[in-house]
Amino acid sequence: MVSIDHVAHKILTYIPYVLVLIDMRYQGVKCGKDGSVDNHMEMGKKLLAAGQLADALSHFHAAVDGDPKNYIAYYRRATVFLAMGKSKSALPDLSRVIELKPDFTSARLQRGNLLLKQGKLDEAESDFKKVLNSNPSNKEEKEATSQLAKSDELQRLVAQAHRSYSSKDYMAAAAQLEAIIETCVWDVTSREMRAECFIQMGEMGKAISDLKALSKLKNDNTQAFYKLSTIYYNLGDHEMSLNEVRECLKLDPDHKQCFSHYKQVKKLNKQIQSAEELIREQRFEEAVSKYEAVMKTEPNVPHFSALAKERICHALSQALQGARAVSACSEVLQSDPENVNVLKDRAEAYVQDEQYEEAIKDYETAAKHSENDHEIKEGLEKAQRLFRQSQRRDYYKILGVKRTAQKKEIIRAYRKLAQQWHPDNFQDPEEKKKAEKKFIDIAQAKEVLTDPEMRTKFDHGEDPMDPESQQGHHHPFHGGFHGFQGFNPFGSGPFNFKFSYN
Repeated sequence: MVSIDHVAHKILTYIPYVLVLIDMRYQGVKCGKDGSVDNHMEMGKKLLAAGQLADALSHFHAAVDGDPKNYIAYYRRATVFLAMGKSKSALPDLSRVIELKPDFTSARLQRGNLLLKQGKLDEAESDFKKVLNSNPSNKEEKEATSQLAKSDELQRLVAQAHRSYSSKDYMAAAAQLEAIIETCVWDVTSREMRAECFIQMGEMGKAISDLKALSKLKNDNTQAFYKLSTIYYNLGDHEMSLNEVRECLKLDPDHKQCFSHYKQVKKLNKQIQSAEELIREQRFEEAVSKYEAVMKTEPNVPHFSALAKERICHALSQALQGARAVSACSEVLQSDPENVNVLKDRAEAYVQDEQYEEAIKDYETAAKHSENDHEIKEGLEKAQRLFRQSQRRDYYKILGVKRTAQKKEIIRAYRKLAQQWHPDNFQDPEEKKKAEKKFIDIAQAKEVLTDPEMRTKFDHGEDPMDPESQQGHHHPFHGGFHGFQGFNPFGSGPFNFKFSYN
């Protein structure tokens, strides 16, 4: 949809050329005693017709300076200002024209139109009435009559809007103000009231749009920047909040509300940026502490608490703190069950905690909301492989270590279990047979998990000791104990067991 402001601006760009045609009848008017004023007027007129507005403006400036009582010079300069979209500059020139020549109906009609756009309805009506009482042309009379009727209708709407606002019927007030602003596009008061209506209605995007317009329509509008900053802050956008409050302080460094708010936003912004830097540096525990500080700094804005908890979930997942990550992520998902990033982080945490079925559920839920996410696809495939693998032999479980265990932990667990299940420790034939099988499993687990290449294969769902998944590859246990890389784990004779410390 094309905005009213844009349409109004396009219309204004054609006004100068219409006005030039209108004032052709004044070409015979003497422009001043100095011939240079006539030259500036003529050059300005040609440049205006050619659309060279900046150059035309320079000549009309010179003409006004050369003859301060030349109403045509003021009028044409106002025409250029309007073509440049500078209505605030055009208005004083039109007023000066009317002061010098009160019966110049074109200038008065144009001023009335500008006043109407600014929402100054009483002043606009006064100009339209004077046009009607000054022997206008048919075209001017028709326009003035139409604009006067429009002004009367706007006065009625303004009164209704104020009543609705006073009775806290913000929806009705916003609708009435919408009708007013369609015509009074530069009306500061109506936009301020509508912005407040939108805030009360929770329509923050619309409130932001009006407040941004107000920051341009009204000079030194610190209040608009302050409101923008607080809205962005409550929406959880700390960076935009900081930008807007800085604009406020540029206009008034001593503004109490803005300065107080600035200190809060700056502190929070710094904490969040620091936490994200720690995550990039893989200093995850420090990042968790920093985001916990964020929640203490701003406990009353839900968006910041949600952000902090989401990033804590992520940091813990990256830190391989499976159980803690699951707890943190689950808290976020209670209030935001479709958060894809948190679903992915919790799924990864479930994998770390060897809860593969739960991980699969989270990845499948995430996939429903983000179908083309390759991380979800890869994570789901990995979780499914690990689940199938968990139904078979799990070398981590055999040694009783986590999937995140370091090599030293694996060797330590292996030594302990090898001593415990050494077949020499058992005399009963059945128990010895059971111990032999257990001991082989322990040795295989150690062999796989201390070899980086074999461990990587296993972590991706492939069992390096399974002949079916190792087709065409050498299998160290194939053919019994004598295939164990040339080492019989039981030695010769009565099981002379030797530890391997590699």
